[in-house]
Amino acid sequence: MIAELAPITDAFAQAGYRLFIVGGTVRDLMLGREVTELDFDLTTDALPDAVKTILEGKVDALWTQGERFGTIAALRGTRSLEITTHRAEAYSPDSRKPEVKFSDSVLVDLSRRDFTINAMALELTASSPQLVDPHGGMDDLLSHRLRTPLSPEESFNDDPLRMLRAARFMATLSVVPDDALVSAVRTMNDRLQIVSAERIRTEFDRMIVTDSVTMALRFAVETGLTAHFLPELPALSLEQDPIHRHKDVLTHTFAVVENVRKEMPGDFRITRLAALFHDIGKPRTRKVLAGKGMTFYHHEVVGAKMTRKRMREMHYSNEDIRRVSELVFLSGRFHTYQMGWTDSAVRRYVRDAGDVLTELNVLVRCDCTTRSERKVDALNLRMTELEERIDELAQKEELAALRPELDGTAVMEHLGITPGRAVGQAMDFLMEIRLDEGLLGDAEIRKRLDAWWATQQAK
Repeated sequence: MIAELAPITDAFAQAGYRLFIVGGTVRDLMLGREVTELDFDLTTDALPDAVKTILEGKVDALWTQGERFGTIAALRGTRSLEITTHRAEAYSPDSRKPEVKFSDSVLVDLSRRDFTINAMALELTASSPQLVDPHGGMDDLLSHRLRTPLSPEESFNDDPLRMLRAARFMATLSVVPDDALVSAVRTMNDRLQIVSAERIRTEFDRMIVTDSVTMALRFAVETGLTAHFLPELPALSLEQDPIHRHKDVLTHTFAVVENVRKEMPGDFRITRLAALFHDIGKPRTRKVLAGKGMTFYHHEVVGAKMTRKRMREMHYSNEDIRRVSELVFLSGRFHTYQMGWTDSAVRRYVRDAGDVLTELNVLVRCDCTTRSERKVDALNLRMTELEERIDELAQKEELAALRPELDGTAVMEHLGITPGRAVGQAMDFLMEIRLDEGLLGDAEIRKRLDAWWATQQAK
């Protein structure tokens, strides 16, 4: 890795500047791990204009979008480089963006980083690579301790998102925050409100896919962080869950999220998000039933609506919102089929799930968190039977694209009608036949359509 950067390192040294590699790469090197990252973060005492000059002719591409923040990005082969001038920035109390100030000292730059384990640098322009570790980051890394280089109050005032980032590092590196850090988050969590929704979403997305996600989520809930972007989550701790025999729905939710693993089929991130949101409507549903007497409401309906609201506020993409809210809405659908998997039941399940079928099946399996092995085995058996029935029926029919046996044009030509409400009603009628009975053949389906049309005409 160091040899790979030698041409650039030599160019900085010849120009009279120092170049340091920082970030996760340094942590991996110090822990003796293989460096697999394709992106390298570097810092230097050279200003952006000088960095551009030094890189000229030594990289394959160069981008300057982050220049006003001191960052020049470049591509060398398959390696992405971000070279940032040493910073000495701080956030003003009411600002979402830092006041960018440059420094000529790597020590000042490192003191402004989020945690001591990230406040280490490896100087590449020295006669031999030298570790710069002014805040004991290496010792904290080996001791599994999470601290800030400056006081946590100063660090979180500089960038409040670091409070949420602490949760992610707890989950990814199995580090334990010191008491001062936890106390500062509890006191300052409302400062997260000045952070943009996009930054919160990005950090939250990174956290939700970590291996030990429960550790991160519990920290975020208990310190009050989630109250500012997902306030329904801590409310789940007050909702009893007798079905799963957990102390509360929050404990059950954490267990479901943890059950969803990378090696499972489907979109891991989307399924994890759905697992987090899947019971979010439970506390609100009870109020709806009691307050408005709307007995047809159930927590999946309310949960899907709340999921869309919170994900929009965090500026998730429309596609992410659609898929996650669909999974929340459908999360209990599996349990409504108690009489075995008839062809009709399978078709309706597949039709309702659409393009989130794989993720829905994973979510259903992971939603079983009881300690009763008998119940777990029974649910897994039912799910396996369903998946086998889906495969079996898919070999006979186009389950992936369920549609009426006649399209709208064929319906209008057969009945001699023009576009209008009657066409939609006919298509709904044909779709019900498709779901209940499957493919009947052209002659039979037209016969059924004629019979239905005759009854409509007689009304």
